[in-house]
Amino acid sequence: QVQLVESGGGLVQPGGSLRLSCAAAGSIFSINDMNWYRQVPGEKRELVASITNDGSTGYAESVKGRFTIARDNAKKMVYLQMNSLKPEDTAVYYCNANIKPKAWLRAVDSWGQGTRVTVTS
Repeated sequence: QVQLVESGGGLVQPGGSLRLSCAAAGSIFSINDMNWYRQVPGEKRELVASITNDGSTGYAESVKGRFTIARDNAKKMVYLQMNSLKPEDTAVYYCNANIKPKAWLRAVDSWGQGTRVTVTS
């Protein structure tokens, strides 16, 4: 059983910053890509940022230059530093990771429960 637990969401004013964290726990042999998604009610879940296990990153156009994804493989954690936040960044943010639980098992996608980010004055 694998668990992803996010933390760090909250209420912030436009222009402010937040740092989201996500910890992977449970039966883990290796972790491939780790990602952050976000979802606004009534809309599709959107990929915000991704990072491979060797550190290559990718970002949605809407967050490039403002958000930074990072991971700590030893701690099995992924982070999302969000700067210059805008009201349109308001959403529930989800951590996602492609995890191989055992050496002989295939990797599967796991999701956290989500953490809410609200950007408002």
